Amino acid sequence: MIADATSRHGVAPVQTRNERFTSTDVHDFPAVTGREAAWKLTPVDRISALLDGLLDGTRYEFEAPEVEDVDISWVTRSDPRIGLAGIPEERASANAWTMFEGALAVTVGGEEHREVTISRSGFGREPRAAHTLIEAKPFSDALVVLDNSGPALLSENVEILVGDSARLTVVTVQDFDDDARYVATHFARVGRDASLRHVVVSLGGEVVRVNPAVTLAGTGAEGELYGVYFADSHQHLEQQVFLFHKAANTRGRVNYKGALQGDGARTVWIGDVLIGPEAVGTDSYEQNRNLVLTDGTRADSVPNLEIENGDIQGAGHASATGRFDDEQLFYLRARGIPEQEARRLVVRGFLEEIVQKIGYKPLEERLSAAIEIELEESAR
Repeated sequence: MIADATSRHGVAPVQTRNERFTSTDVHDFPAVTGREAAWKLTPVDRISALLDGLLDGTRYEFEAPEVEDVDISWVTRSDPRIGLAGIPEERASANAWTMFEGALAVTVGGEEHREVTISRSGFGREPRAAHTLIEAKPFSDALVVLDNSGPALLSENVEILVGDSARLTVVTVQDFDDDARYVATHFARVGRDASLRHVVVSLGGEVVRVNPAVTLAGTGAEGELYGVYFADSHQHLEQQVFLFHKAANTRGRVNYKGALQGDGARTVWIGDVLIGPEAVGTDSYEQNRNLVLTDGTRADSVPNLEIENGDIQGAGHASATGRFDDEQLFYLRARGIPEQEARRLVVRGFLEEIVQKIGYKPLEERLSAAIEIELEESAR
């Protein structure tokens, strides 16, 4: 809420996305009731331990290969890079920020393309906080995968810094145990003539909420934000995406796709794109598509677009939720493909568009296999 200085009528809701209150101290945020704009579609009762309780912010175990020009190490809270990508806008993110003791820093240098996967499966079942910092030095080129699995009751902040003329792909995979609850905010700042491809893959977990907030801060910066998710019975998968075109001549693309099956399967996608007053020449588009496979599911999809200047190349948004395309099914069945197999082909093709954006074959093949398993369960 902000003071309404024009009408003198007390307070009015915040109108512009980047005017939200920010703080790294959880005590600056009121208790979450579930009626707030940021929480009204989230099952807050199932993640209350991450909103209000004490979190273990100590180091955790991870696995990562040694890769030339890539340094992975723990840094203290006083590292000067921490806080440069963004500051929490809600209580869960602030609670994790307040509680973490050290950050896992991934620093990429050089100019050759590098690829590194960080496997994390040891978070445990007690409430935890984590902080991850990914920095791509100027002119570097890298793909970083955060591969999450196992049990978890975790709130995490991930900061991503993309230096001038760098190219970085960050993929976060949520393949947790069925009872895991995971809440994360990814802050990113993209420099001049740099590009960030950010991919969210959510498959496993009871409640998974991953919110990317990307600022195209340098002239000519590019941001591609993709997501793919598959929600099963009583599973809640959520993404609240914010893309801020701050500088001139920036380009943004947001494309999230999901499938839902089983009683109580729930997905939430909220997409906010803000084109600031200095972002002349902006080219931006966001969309979300959901495919409903069975009865008893719910998909919330809310695209939002704010434009604060009139000198842009173009901007748009779209959202759709529906069942199978009957024409596609008819086409496949007319060529002798059984109905159940035809349905699998349609769903696989629908989701594979996003999987193939990753650009890392081993991970693409693994995710394609995981989608096949989901479809086999749907067939049964």
